[in-house]
Amino acid sequence: MPVRAPVGEFELIDRYFRELGARRPDVVLGVGDDAAVLALATGKQLLAATDTLVEGVHFPTGSAPRSIGHRALAVNLSDLAAMGATPAWATLALTMPAPDPQWLQEFAAGFDELARRNDVALVGGDTTSGPLSISVTLLGLCDGGAYLARAGAAPGDHLFVSGTVGDAAAGLAILESRLAGGSLESRALLRHRFLFPEARIELGGRLVGIASAAIDVSDGLAADAEKLARASGCGARIDAGELPLSAALLDCAGLEAARAFAIGGGDDYEICFTVPAERLTSLADCVPVVRWPYRRIGVLNESGQFEYHAGAASYAPARKGYQHFLRR
Repeated sequence: MPVRAPVGEFELIDRYFRELGARRPDVVLGVGDDAAVLALATGKQLLAATDTLVEGVHFPTGSAPRSIGHRALAVNLSDLAAMGATPAWATLALTMPAPDPQWLQEFAAGFDELARRNDVALVGGDTTSGPLSISVTLLGLCDGGAYLARAGAAPGDHLFVSGTVGDAAAGLAILESRLAGGSLESRALLRHRFLFPEARIELGGRLVGIASAAIDVSDGLAADAEKLARASGCGARIDAGELPLSAALLDCAGLEAARAFAIGGGDDYEICFTVPAERLTSLADCVPVVRWPYRRIGVLNESGQFEYHAGAASYAPARKGYQHFLRR
């Protein structure tokens, strides 16, 4: 039997969003009232992150709604991951041209699966008509003072990045028919990295007390590494020859284009972090690289400048990352 289209905002919320996400005992009052009521445990601090996704800017027009629902939450999960926080509650503001039942079911399923997997409860939000955009606010918890920030690094700290970088930007290029090479398997893997990113929540928590600073890689590795270094009053020397590149990316793009995707592309949602020399042993012992892959890509310095090289050769990034309003 076909699903009856919702008749208005409130029925839409009841049908598609009231039961989304995990069931948490600290939700005193959730979806359906003027505001959520949440119980905050003694000794905990609250962290909040907000991101907006706009059709045609953050994802291609006509993208699969399950991917959009997943990404809307994933980008916020990545922000909390970079701060070493535990996600707990989310609000969702959805603007769309029309309430299409099939689209809403798939969107909600993508959001719900990721929320439940990360023990996140949806506790409120809003729906309205207009061009397609999604705003999520994610609230998380940490023990008092036990979080990571962008500021906190110092000259001499080693610079690392988790996972592999450049995959998502190449996946978007494939979706937009700007990248034609590679096997079917490699192309599918890169598309998946863009459509269904995974935040490094567990890694972020392990880095608390070891890393001196951290940031998630959303706008491009070079751009985000520079944000971290500047927040700490530092410059950096970054080795493009040490960028962690996946076999799929190399297969589809080749080495030089893969480096360009890795250093200037966005949407990887890996963690870029710094570790003082005296904590490198703790990093290796407490965050084994075989369990949480990461690679050293440079070192911070006191120059305030950013130098890129690839081994012994200098390297000039063609593009360092994405900036709204300056992207053209």
